[in-house]
Amino acid sequence: MKITRLVLEDYRNIAHMELSPGEGVNIIYGDNAQGKTNLIESIWLLSGAKSFRGCREGELIRLGQQRARIQAAFYGAGRDQSIQLEFGQRRRILLNEIGLSSQSKLSGALYVVVFSPTHLSLVKDGPAQRREFLDTTICQLKPQYHKVLADYGRVLTQRAALLRDLPYNSYLADTLDIWDQHLARLTAVIIKTRYTYLRRLSAFAAQIYEGISQNKETLTLSYETRAAENLDEENLLSQVSQAIRAARGEDTRAGATTVGAHRDDIAMNINGLSARSFGSQGQQRSVVLALKLAECAMIENLTGEVPVVLLDDVMSELDGARRDYLLNSLLGRQIFITCCDQSLFSGIQQGHSFHIEGGRLLGEDIISPKPAG
Repeated sequence: MKITRLVLEDYRNIAHMELSPGEGVNIIYGDNAQGKTNLIESIWLLSGAKSFRGCREGELIRLGQQRARIQAAFYGAGRDQSIQLEFGQRRRILLNEIGLSSQSKLSGALYVVVFSPTHLSLVKDGPAQRREFLDTTICQLKPQYHKVLADYGRVLTQRAALLRDLPYNSYLADTLDIWDQHLARLTAVIIKTRYTYLRRLSAFAAQIYEGISQNKETLTLSYETRAAENLDEENLLSQVSQAIRAARGEDTRAGATTVGAHRDDIAMNINGLSARSFGSQGQQRSVVLALKLAECAMIENLTGEVPVVLLDDVMSELDGARRDYLLNSLLGRQIFITCCDQSLFSGIQQGHSFHIEGGRLLGEDIISPKPAG
């Protein structure tokens, strides 16, 4: 897949910008707070996902304006296509000029993988970020998974309200039984989907990590949940139902659901030891690098499409060896890289570079191989 044209209007600090990216490496450079990440974020939104910066939609609109617009032409699924997003009082999502009811409906049209500094804490931070890492990619591969997650969130909210009222209104126990059935069904679907995806992802990640460590270390990933003991068993729903029922007393005291997909985690081990507890900073970054490259490989393996890759200011966070490994592993893909220091890419022989300042595109250059001699 490749983006051939990108137009932004009143998007964050960008009043108007038009780019025609190259098929390979596209370097977006400039000082901090000039709009580089805004550009990367706009491309990410085209995948149907929410902002990786965790912002509200209103923050996407340039100060003093009523709406923001993103337009893109891209090549995918063997043909030229287009996407248009408009945020504001009048919200519009168009795929090939056909209106869609929500942004999530774009999932599966344009595959994108993003790697930002926040992802470098995937190993050492809490489980929420690791669950989001799984869910975000699964949503691209299985667009219907968006609805499963949304339904699950609604059930958690309704059940929490009932749990808080239950000590004062015992007759609500029958209603809670009904919500428990919904919770068990959705939990089983989410756990099975995540577990199946992680099992396939871990094979790619292990191979990539082996290459990064020069065959000195092994990486293993496993899914952790209180809701079931054996995730391969056909009676997963029964296991989940029993776990939820057993936790009802604990849930009533807490006023919240203590067992379910929202409490699960991914264990990441290097040579059998927890990467979070015992891994060095270099090892932890190698794990994240392996996860992101494995994500690219998974999308390509399952869809036959090569995803667009966004690297937002991560190159300065990696040492030279990891930078080289990352770039060499991404050859043959369209890549967008943001940076402040162009010298980090002095070894790149071919590509495009775009200079951004104050939300404006100041210049564009084509990087060509230097003549021998």
